[in-house]
Amino acid sequence: MAEKINLRIDNIAVSVDEGSTILEAAKKINIRIPTLCHHEDLCVAGNCRVCVVEQAGSDRLLPSCAMPVSEGMEIMTNSLKVRKARKEVIELLVSEHRAECTRCYKNGSCELQELSSEYIVGENGYIDLIPFKNLTIDHFSPSIIKDDSKCIRCQRCVRTCSQLQNISALTVAYKGEEMKISTFFERPMYEVVCTNCGQCVSRCPTGALTEKTYLNEVWSAIHAEGKHVVVQTAPAVRIALGEALGMPPGEIVTGKLVSALRRLGFDSVLDTDFTADLTIIEEGNELLQRLKKALVDKDPTVKLPMTTSCSPGWVKFIEHAFPEFLGNVSTAKSPQQMFGALAKTFYANKLDIDPETMVSVSIMPCTAKKYEAARPEMRSSGYQDVDYVLTTRELALMIKQAGIDFFSLPDDEYDSIMGESSGAAVIFGATGGVMEAALRTAYEVVTGREVPFEGLNITPVRGMEYIREAAVKIDNVLPEWSFLEGVELKTCVTHGLSNAKKVMEAVRDGKADYHFIEVMACPGGCLGGGGQPIPTSAEIRKRRSEAIYQEDSLKPIRKSHENPEVIHIYKEYLKEPLGHKSHELLHTTYKERNRY
Repeated sequence: MAEKINLRIDNIAVSVDEGSTILEAAKKINIRIPTLCHHEDLCVAGNCRVCVVEQAGSDRLLPSCAMPVSEGMEIMTNSLKVRKARKEVIELLVSEHRAECTRCYKNGSCELQELSSEYIVGENGYIDLIPFKNLTIDHFSPSIIKDDSKCIRCQRCVRTCSQLQNISALTVAYKGEEMKISTFFERPMYEVVCTNCGQCVSRCPTGALTEKTYLNEVWSAIHAEGKHVVVQTAPAVRIALGEALGMPPGEIVTGKLVSALRRLGFDSVLDTDFTADLTIIEEGNELLQRLKKALVDKDPTVKLPMTTSCSPGWVKFIEHAFPEFLGNVSTAKSPQQMFGALAKTFYANKLDIDPETMVSVSIMPCTAKKYEAARPEMRSSGYQDVDYVLTTRELALMIKQAGIDFFSLPDDEYDSIMGESSGAAVIFGATGGVMEAALRTAYEVVTGREVPFEGLNITPVRGMEYIREAAVKIDNVLPEWSFLEGVELKTCVTHGLSNAKKVMEAVRDGKADYHFIEVMACPGGCLGGGGQPIPTSAEIRKRRSEAIYQEDSLKPIRKSHENPEVIHIYKEYLKEPLGHKSHELLHTTYKERNRY
């Protein structure tokens, strides 16, 4: 048990574990110390000095985010000396920041703007340094805009990219007044090893990193004569949208989400969860096919373990970091892209709509989905399958722009044909969800029985541990699956690309013997995606996760293969999993992914 340290902060006694920082001790007694470079998900930096406090008997101010507590400390967080120092730091940061706040995408949600207002900056008269700096705006990425003129060099993005994601697409360049956050040789972000995950965006305190928005294009499509605008919504959007509109984290707003989309003017409001169920059928059959080739046919070319392909950030990462394992990635497209392909083929035909007049929009928790939609192989419908991707944050902005009172909206239901889904599809939004959904279906297909976990809740693959392993013994199988009798299916779930790297290194080095691996690029899975409401923290992700599983438990259908609309689309259109039509619309090839 950790030793307790006793101190006083603003004359209030507090006792905390040894090794705690002054900032953590202050939070325990509800004293707010402002920060900029600090973030709960990241290591201590102490770069910005906004969080300075005064210690009795000391001449120098201490950075509270980096300074550990000591016995008998007396800390003042709001002395005149502290306030003067904080204000000067904020003034200097503003002097190097293009403060065109009313023209900034982060206006109203910028941490520097909030502190500038709180400390009434502008009185010291520091010279505006921006006109003297050669700063650029990188808007070439389909997912992220990087504006150097709004960067305060807190390095949150650098730590996020290197520590959480192990990518290091962003780093510190130059020194002194020339210091800036840069990419490799200052190349555009789309030309470097960036996975478009947007975790840097969700942690940037200013408008230096933002998602590339397609709001104007979507509004234009909605109001364009002769266009039929179809919208799909991802599982994680329904448990996070409320946050961006003033609700506490973890509120389920599915019905109001659908109602709001209709009010905005979308012609068809459908659910990505439908194609999440479809993904399980295709991906699950692909795994069983690979296992048959390995165990029965003894095919040495079969690639195991198979990994999921739903996370475009993960796919981009493996293309760069582990290209030798590209053949291990499931060929099944993500639910977003399956939906886009079917919308402009199957759905267009059912409603007698010319696919050329259809505009396909998706609402996603992920900035990498913008990149994924733009990939050249994602045109199997004969058109770009998904035209525009909006984040959860962008949809919240649309709702505000339209003057909709979200809280008073009635609960509505998705349109039919591609709007029905199971609880298994909903949990795609949480880390471990794809694995759990796949096991619910694969085990029953092979044995004719439900997976042996109470209430279908496969708890070993749930949780926020960074790497989770689970093994499921398969016995008493149906005759056609006799080759799986007695097989122990070994699975692994991981989230965050730094952890994905550890898993793949273990596979490469022969230290891991898995059959199936689920990887989500973002901490917590899609519910912690780079397009979700800001701020994010471990506690917020936990509450979103609880909402995801609650939504699953409330669904009348909880297994993908029992979704009646999925059963219908195979009977009428796709015919069979992994069949000709499925391969044409719902899968990519190793060759296509190997181009990147």
